[in-house]
Amino acid sequence: MIEVKNLSRHFGGFRAVDGASLSIASGSVTGLIGPNGAGKTTLFNVVAGRLKPTSGTVQMAGEDITGLPPHELFHKGLLRTFQIAHEFGSMSCVENLMMVPGAQQGEVLWNAWFRRGAVRAEEERLRVKAQDVLKFLTIDHLADQKASQISGGQKKLLELGRTMMVDAKIVFLDEVGAGVNRTLLNTIGDAILRLNAERGYTFCVIEHDMDFIGRLCNPVICMAEGKVLAQGTVDEVKNDERVIEAYLGTGLKNKIKEAAHG
Repeated sequence: MIEVKNLSRHFGGFRAVDGASLSIASGSVTGLIGPNGAGKTTLFNVVAGRLKPTSGTVQMAGEDITGLPPHELFHKGLLRTFQIAHEFGSMSCVENLMMVPGAQQGEVLWNAWFRRGAVRAEEERLRVKAQDVLKFLTIDHLADQKASQISGGQKKLLELGRTMMVDAKIVFLDEVGAGVNRTLLNTIGDAILRLNAERGYTFCVIEHDMDFIGRLCNPVICMAEGKVLAQGTVDEVKNDERVIEAYLGTGLKNKIKEAAHG
């Protein structure tokens, strides 16, 4: 689905992503882990078109999508969510979802004036779809609630719901569990697994919660200092010496080893 080859993104002399190469298989839920500053979010931003790469390429299903802007990638089915949910706070949850699909008839002034029936019919179809999405995510009771008034975890579910309003092929989830209580995190995890199993969604997930990653993701990719360190199952990656060193540092890793043999 996604092939990233020798990707780099520099900010002056700082190499946030430094020659990273990785693959995201179609139909997978791939985890992306690494210590703070590893380059994970910058990688997401380059792949999703928010940043231009300094060098390297990104392919989606064999097509070169390097540097394409987010709106073009959106129409190709590549979407991403953010660490902080971006909702329209003054609108209801159902209205937030209805806003997502592009090229709606009501956006054309002529249609708004002279094809009001067609515009209303389309809005009703979108409303029904949005309500179905909220029901799938188990937050249909919030349909008429203003998005600014729901919890952080519910906002993350709403962001996930946006991807369901269009024909998403691959969704990049950036720290979907940040600031979310355990109950809602389990609900989000259930929704991701169902979307993957029932609707064929491909996901790439940045997350620090290793229990969450272990439940959802295979394979798991670890980044550090802008590079890919290791890839495999969650247990293989967690036990990789390079990964342990990246998270703990050489000194602490050696102290742990000494304690284990002491």
